Amino acid sequence: MDEPRRAPASSCCHDPRGAGPGTAPARTDPVCGMQLQPPQAHGPVVHQGTEFWFCCPGCRQRFLEAPERYLEPQRPAGAELPAGAASAVYTCPMHPEVRQQGPGSCRICGMALEPAAPLAGEPAEDPELRDMTRRFWVSLALGVPLFAIAMADMLPGAPLARVLAPAALPWVQLVLASPVVLWGAWPLLVRGWQSVRSRHLNMFTLIGLGVAVAYLYSVFATVAPGLLPESYRAHGVGQVYFEAAAAITVLVLLGQVLELRARQRTGAALRELMELVPPSARRLDAQGNEHEVPLAAVRVGDRLRVRPGEKVPVDGVVLEGTSFVDESMLTGEPIPVEKGPGERVTGGTVNGRGSFVMRAERVGRDTLLARIIELVAHAQRSRAPIQQLADRVAAWFVPAVIAVAALAAVLWAVLGPEPRIAHAVLSAVSVLIIACPCALGLATPMSIVVAVGRGAHEGVLVKEAAALQALAQLDTIVVDKTGTLTEGRPRLEQVVAVGELGERELLRLAASLERASEHPLGEAIVRGAEEQGCSSRRRRTSPRTPARG
Repeated sequence: MDEPRRAPASSCCHDPRGAGPGTAPARTDPVCGMQLQPPQAHGPVVHQGTEFWFCCPGCRQRFLEAPERYLEPQRPAGAELPAGAASAVYTCPMHPEVRQQGPGSCRICGMALEPAAPLAGEPAEDPELRDMTRRFWVSLALGVPLFAIAMADMLPGAPLARVLAPAALPWVQLVLASPVVLWGAWPLLVRGWQSVRSRHLNMFTLIGLGVAVAYLYSVFATVAPGLLPESYRAHGVGQVYFEAAAAITVLVLLGQVLELRARQRTGAALRELMELVPPSARRLDAQGNEHEVPLAAVRVGDRLRVRPGEKVPVDGVVLEGTSFVDESMLTGEPIPVEKGPGERVTGGTVNGRGSFVMRAERVGRDTLLARIIELVAHAQRSRAPIQQLADRVAAWFVPAVIAVAALAAVLWAVLGPEPRIAHAVLSAVSVLIIACPCALGLATPMSIVVAVGRGAHEGVLVKEAAALQALAQLDTIVVDKTGTLTEGRPRLEQVVAVGELGERELLRLAASLERASEHPLGEAIVRGAEEQGCSSRRRRTSPRTPARG
């Protein structure tokens, strides 16, 4: 590795979105994940034949000290990856500029990265969701009795004191709390440490501080209670906060499980869109012979045959044959559209009972359906204007809490009673324990992810998160076609008979005529007649008219 002159470390990681456009291709800072242009970058540093650029001298310095740390994706130990995940590009929901090959954790906020585009194929079980769920249930199982023991002295008659001596209670709590903190909360502590190491303080910083400080202080109070002030002891036993560390861990793990489940449902909505594309196509060679090939093998200009009932594989133009194509997945219109030579067809739409030969014009990522999927995925990662407020609050809140804890320690150390140092430490611990909100930095981005994913599942595409936020201010919505807000399938609502025929007889005759029709309106009439008990297979006498021969 060629090492240019090292610049002094700096904690400033510039946001490349504020930089002007450059002519050179964008580079990714391997330390903080920022996207940047070489004219605004620091470097380069050549490592194992690859050139790396950095957003500031600080990131460059940290890379020079331990390059392997930033070149290997981080993921939970023992977590297997779904097919294609190792080579896929992953990004952070809160910081879209962070991108890397394979899953891992965001270097800025500590959140788990998600695929920039949905992975093809059957969705594998999320290893992180399974791991977090297991940690949550084990922590909950140990945390409930731990909390009961901590609150036992508040029960009338103190029943637990009759079974265990007061000096044994802290040791029992230590045994229950240690697996919760050292195993259940370990991913949270790692993310908190990463935020300190990368100098991007966030909610995991406070969570890690609160859990670690409460647990370490309680261990100290259990092992050496005689070193605590008399006001922090009862019957010679120090006051411990094992239940606080466990409660914080359980609640944050619950939030992580809910978040991962929401993201999994969002990914399922995108995979449903991907399933609209058939896995293969029927390609015709120069002699007119038909061969079934994977969709990835289709190239622009290939001639493809679409049989009755099949999905159109790619975007193209009909060359031979005519048919009716159901384009409701694009337009919402339930009535199939007739397609003949020269007419355009779209990948993912459903062919009727006819057969035709088409020429492929747009394949792969260039098809309309692929662009729709990419649009939905981009909208899920886009940032609403209100997120800027949440980010500013989070950026100031974490340092403010740490400053308040330090101020409380200083005031107690200077003005408090003896032993002042012990009171100062305990006051700082109290501030850090209670200031552990994790929802501030997660609520806004997760609401956008879930809303956009749910909209995609219902057929509503949101282009940007800003549009989703602006939707709350609307008072009138104008739609231009049937099927946008309806089920997209005609249904018989009412029959009005004019003349001698009764309504049931009129409906029966109409259903008899439409029984062989494939038109959606004809199918609606037949379905409505069956629902009202008007069989169209035999004649029935109307109660208002005589039978006719």
